[in-house]
Amino acid sequence: MGKGRIFQAAKVYQRASEAAATNIVSGLPPRNPPLWLKAIESIPPAEISTRPYPIQHSPPNPRARKPRNLFKPTKIVYPEDELRRDFYRDHPWELARPRMIIELDGKDARFLDWSKGLRQRGMPLSGESVVQRQLWLMERQGMTKQEAYDKARHEFYKLRQLEQMERRIAAEEARMVGGYFGKDLLAVGMELENRTYESWKKWATTEIARQESARASMYTNVVDNSALEGAEEDELLTQP
Repeated sequence: MGKGRIFQAAKVYQRASEAAATNIVSGLPPRNPPLWLKAIESIPPAEISTRPYPIQHSPPNPRARKPRNLFKPTKIVYPEDELRRDFYRDHPWELARPRMIIELDGKDARFLDWSKGLRQRGMPLSGESVVQRQLWLMERQGMTKQEAYDKARHEFYKLRQLEQMERRIAAEEARMVGGYFGKDLLAVGMELENRTYESWKKWATTEIARQESARASMYTNVVDNSALEGAEEDELLTQP
């Protein structure tokens, strides 16, 4: 039964093509073939019951005594992965900046020339610019990882400073001609922080007053035992 199912899977393209070419109702135009028909034509289902051995992207571990996960696809690691991880570990706030990841045809990298620096046409400045620039310095100029990282990082800092200066100057020029800007993120954050602090201060004042009242009420009901003992002794002495 298992073998029959395997061979039936190999005929999926033939049967789907025949079903798409025939019309159930005469006189109607032929139906549109499903979207997966072209893909299954290029990559037909397997006709064997054995699992194929995946391509190994890294050499096997010589210390492994017993092979494990032979049919599990290996992890693909690129040189940029480690560089990208180091940069965003040192600059975590760069991940908070919005980025546009839309590409035209998936080959936008052919327009980028990292020998000219971090400024590239059609690509805003980001951590990926530092990663690609560092990789180019390591591969083309023979720099070490740390040297290339320092050079690309310093170029990145200078460009970020220029962006902040341009933004500040543009805002000042706009204000001179009557432009009005609302509160920035820092001002909004300070207002929220102050509001939360005032709310906490009211709660803390009420809580301190409640605890002091409870502490004072604990001692109002305490009777002095020494006074009672002295009163009992005087009463016994006065008795005939």
